[in-house]
Amino acid sequence: MSTHHLADMRARMATNVLAPSESTPLTGRIHSLESGGMVDGPGIRFVVFTQGCPLRCLYCHNPDTQALRDGREISVDALMSEITKYRSYMKFTGGGVTLTGGEPLIQRDFTREVFRRCQELGIHTTLDTSGFAHQTVAADVVQYVDLVMLCIKAFDPDTHTRLTGVPREPSLRFAEYLQSINKKTWIRFVLVPGVTDSAANVEGLAQFLAPMTNIEKVEILPFHKMGEYKWERMGFDYELKDTPSPSAAQVQQVVETFRKYNLTVDV
Repeated sequence: MSTHHLADMRARMATNVLAPSESTPLTGRIHSLESGGMVDGPGIRFVVFTQGCPLRCLYCHNPDTQALRDGREISVDALMSEITKYRSYMKFTGGGVTLTGGEPLIQRDFTREVFRRCQELGIHTTLDTSGFAHQTVAADVVQYVDLVMLCIKAFDPDTHTRLTGVPREPSLRFAEYLQSINKKTWIRFVLVPGVTDSAANVEGLAQFLAPMTNIEKVEILPFHKMGEYKWERMGFDYELKDTPSPSAAQVQQVVETFRKYNLTVDV
């Protein structure tokens, strides 16, 4: 990664500081909506892709969600009107509403209000997050969340910084916070050959997670390049263009490492 590109990422990250706000706006900025999500929590889900993210992951498949100023504005009322159209199939399949991104916690007030109103209607809520947030922000939102899907990008600190442009500590502290309140959690880990697949990185993460009784499962997500065309279209340098997807043997080795620590694993 060039010095110029890294500096640009950090500058953009600095504009998206996740700190407590003073007001509760009734609008937010979103990238898109999906009414039939199958991989974003239990059941069939209504998925809201929020705009804005403080991370700059090298494998990001939604780089067009990174800038908070992009996307479109929508009111909580308008979004809830869309969500309630699908209540019957969400209830029938054991699904619900998932806010992902981007990073939903960057729009704390909007995210909290959507989740609060969903829970009022008996709709299951899932937060898909990197956990890179001030704990006050996290606590304010998580109180209205039934399930957290926490993507821990890497355990090794240098790998995490290289991969995301930010330090690992906020995400690890967020995981510890979820454990302290016994919040139901799924961990997501993207397996990238040559980046996150080192034995030390995988074992370190497994050891970190092992004592946490709130974790229902760990999802191993094999790296793919489905978002590469977006990077090219946006004029960004996709550094992982020569990186292959992990082999079945590589995936199985990581699965066995997590299972060695009595963690339930899904691929």
